[in-house]
Parts: sequence; structure tokens; C-alpha cells
Amino acid sequence: MSHDGVAGLSKRAASGLSVSIVWLLAICCAASVANVYYAQPLLDAIAADFGISHAMVGGVITATQLGCALALFFVVPLGDLLDRKRLVTLQLVALMLALALVCSANSLWLLLAAMVGVGMLGTAMTQGLIAYSAVLAPPEQRGRVVGAAQSGVVIGLLMARVLAGFVSDVLGWRMVYLVSALFALLMLCFLRLLLPNTPRADTGISYQALLGSMFTLLWREKVLWIRGVLAMLMFAAFSTFWSALVLPLSAAPYSMTHTAIGAFGLVGVIGALAAARAGHLTDRGLGQKTTAWALACLLLSWPAIALMDYSIWLLIVGIILLDLGGQAIHVVNQSMILSSRSDAHSRLIGCYMLFYSVGSGLGAIGSTAMYARWSWLGVCGLGFSISLLALLFWRLSMNAMPRRAPAFALQAD
Repeated sequence: MSHDGVAGLSKRAASGLSVSIVWLLAICCAASVANVYYAQPLLDAIAADFGISHAMVGGVITATQLGCALALFFVVPLGDLLDRKRLVTLQLVALMLALALVCSANSLWLLLAAMVGVGMLGTAMTQGLIAYSAVLAPPEQRGRVVGAAQSGVVIGLLMARVLAGFVSDVLGWRMVYLVSALFALLMLCFLRLLLPNTPRADTGISYQALLGSMFTLLWREKVLWIRGVLAMLMFAAFSTFWSALVLPLSAAPYSMTHTAIGAFGLVGVIGALAAARAGHLTDRGLGQKTTAWALACLLLSWPAIALMDYSIWLLIVGIILLDLGGQAIHVVNQSMILSSRSDAHSRLIGCYMLFYSVGSGLGAIGSTAMYARWSWLGVCGLGFSISLLALLFWRLSMNAMPRRAPAFALQAD
């Protein structure tokens, strides 16, 4: 997350790109990414509605993350080949249809199919708008504008749980997705009206070659796959916690409302803000040391989280440590990966986020299965084990990390 953030945009609008456009991009990034996270505080309500067990309901998150992975590999690269504004329009129309399908789903399989679509289109919109912001911004202001869009992503991720909880308590869980469909309709109107056109990129490369180059990146870029595996484990631990949290807090003795449960997501703001400095430390050559203390925070968060029955304050401390460690690792990973290749940033991010989707999906299905069998301590044991595995993998991979990733030319068809 950029230090500049959304709050300072009025003082730093890029020349040739108005403040209103930058704000619009940031807000739309927030509204788009929120679709991926709405379901987390709603799993108990979804399980009750469809009459399924806590072990099975984690599949809703896994289906969403499958959609994210499909988007990152097959949809996001289209921004390098097609007219971006037209692509955004088509994606928003498709997103509204997927959200409407979630609202009307009358079987578990239809719901899962719809959640794949929501995850795919929400992710495609988010990453597409970030790329759009980079294209629109002048080179000297690109970092700030893209940073503002990324700030919108973080805000959307954190606020999704709060909004989902509130709407679910008042109107039911299905209405969360209807409200999101209305947001998508508003985005469609404003983006079509206000977003500038951009010239279509003349890359001289086919869609097939573009996709093929992502396999080449995964095979040859050691920094990418080492930090990607680390991200997969970190996001699995992250998803293990957030996917299962609603289950104990909604039951006795807590019996919290979805609004109250969703509000725990706001605690993550503290960790996200503290983790922002991780990028600066990485720029100073301290990425590995920053990773070490971030992984330590991730590991130490679980004993505090496991003692939730003794004190909600310990849960809050655990959430802060979990978000601090997770966000810091995420920032360091991206800084290291993007510094390894200056000619393939979009594809590197797409490949890296594939690891994120796999980790999040596995964490979601694993945590709900563990909760069904061994309750909250089982969830915490799984999260601790994944975090410990991440620490061991980082230590073993330190010597394999090259000082500089080798470059290779992407050949067009």
C-alpha cells in the first residue's frame, strides 16, 4: 500500500489526469475487489440457507479463488491486446450477471458456478483498472497514481467484510450481492462517461504467445516462483483465519451479528498501515530481514488468536500481528518481483497473484474442514502449521534467491 494513499490525492493529481479520475479509479478498484471478499463473513448464513455443513461451505471461498486464478491467467492479459475501455465495459456487464446469479441461486452447484464468475470478473476488473491507471498517468506521476489505485484495493478488501456483515444483518446475505450489482451498474455509468480513451497497445504479439510467456516467466524467473510459493503459504494462513472467523463468533457464547464480525476487518487497517514501510526497507536491501520479522509476526499471531475464548482483546492483537506480517510479506514480494524484470510487470503480477489465489482457496477449504472436526483450536493449529512451513521455506530458499534475475526476450509469433 502506497504511503501517499487515497487521502492525499487532492494535492498530488498528475498533470493531464484530473483528481476526479484518480479518485474514480481508486473507488472502482475498492468496489471491484470487494466482490472477492464479501462471502467470508457470510459463510454461516450461506451454510444455513443451503443446508450444508461447515466443512463444505468453505468451497464457496475456494470457488471464488478459482475464479481469481482464471482471471489472472486468461483475462487480465487481454488489457495488452484489446481496447481497455471496451474491455472494462464488457467485464462490468458480465460481473452484474454473475452477481445476479448469486442472488438467485437455488442450488449449491449453481452458487459455486456463480462465485467462480464473481471471483473472475471482480479480479479482472481490479487488476485491469490498476493497469489502466498506469497507462493514463504521466511517467513522472505513475507511481503515485498506481499507488492510489492500490490503496483503493486495500480499502475495498478491508471494508468488504464490514459492508457484507451490515447488509446481511438488515436484508439477508443474498442482498449483499444485489447491492454489489448496483455498485457495478454505477461504475459502468461513471467509467463509460468519465474514463479517457487510451490507444490500443500495438504489441505485435498474439494472445496465445502472451499466455505462453507467463509459463516462461514461471519457469525461468527464480525470484517469481520462490516469492510466489512464500505468498501462497502466507495467503493460505491469512485465508485460514478470515474464512473460519465467522463460525465461532456467530455461535454461542458470542452470538455476534454479521455487522460486528465484519468490523474485525477494520482492525486490519493498523497492520496494513504499519506494513507500508516494508517497501522502503526492501528498496534499501533489507527485504530478507523484513521477511524474517514479518514471518515471525505471522507465527506469533496464532497463539493470541487461539486464546480468543479467554479475551477478545487477544484476538484483536492476533489480527494486528496477522495483518502486519501478511501485508509486509506481500509488499516485499511485489517489490522483489517487480525489480527483477522491468519489461514484464503486468505478467509478473498476474503470475504472482496466481499463487495468492491458490493459497487463499486452499486455506478457505482447509479451515472450514478443520473447524467442523476440531473446532477453533483446529483452525489455529492449521494456521500455525502453515505459518511455520512458510518460515522454514523462506529460510531454506534464502541461498537460492539470485541477486538479480536473468532477463530474456519475449518473442512474438
